[in-house]
This record gives sequence, C-alpha cells and structure tokens, in this order.
Amino acid sequence: MSAPVETSALDAQAAIAEEFAFFSDWTERYQYLIDLGRQLPAFPDERKTEENRVHGCQSMVWLIPSGDASRMHFDAASDSAIVSGLIALVLRVYSDRPAREIVETEPAFIQEIGLAKHLSPTRSNGLAAMLARLKAYAAQAISAS
Repeated sequence: MSAPVETSALDAQAAIAEEFAFFSDWTERYQYLIDLGRQLPAFPDERKTEENRVHGCQSMVWLIPSGDASRMHFDAASDSAIVSGLIALVLRVYSDRPAREIVETEPAFIQEIGLAKHLSPTRSNGLAAMLARLKAYAAQAISAS
C-alpha cells in the first residue's frame, strides 16, 4: 500500500493526524515513526557534509533543498531512527510544495498528534531547527524568483 498523495500541506497534516489516531499508546506511535524513517529514500554519504547539516539537533541531520519557488523538494537524513521518522513527517508536509505554501504552513500536526508533549527538549529543538532551515530555504527561493 503506497502513501496517499495529499494535495496540500494541510491535507498532509490532516492525514498524519488521522494515521496517528489509530495508535492507542506512544510505544506504538514511536514504532510507527521509526518505520516511517526507515522508508526515507537513500541519502548518499557524500551529501552528509557540514554545509548540509542542520545545527541545533542533538543527532546528525542533513537537509538539501532543490527546485525553485514554484515547487521545492527536500532530501533529508538523520543518524537517529526517531529523528528519521520526524524527517519523514516533515517532508510529507513540506516537500514538493510551492515555496509560499511552505513558508505559510505552520506545523500544526506536531501538536495534533501529541508529539510536542512526547519529544525530549533536545529533539523538540532539533525539529524546530529543521523546520526553520526548511522555511528559510523556501523564503530564499521566493526572494530569488
């Protein structure tokens, strides 16, 4: 079964909230998050450079933008299983969208699925750093267009 293609970032967030609602406890939700992270596309080691690294994350996270203001794509990876799952969710909401939609979309799914309460402070900071970097790339694309 392939993941549904959501038409907007808001649709993607609603679908994520629906999926997480199926799980009765956080042990199952963490396992689902880890499973999502395992499905991320391969990220070549040569792209794991300091330039692509997101600072503010306790674990190593790399984020690479491509495309332009009309449609931005992001590739990302982490050395942590749970953070890889967070990346999978973030990419589902923000990747392959217009830059303006990326900048304007707040990550409401983090609250909706209870992630905000269940992440350690360092993981929350890392997630915030990743979102800030992604939105900064989108803002740059808008100003370059």
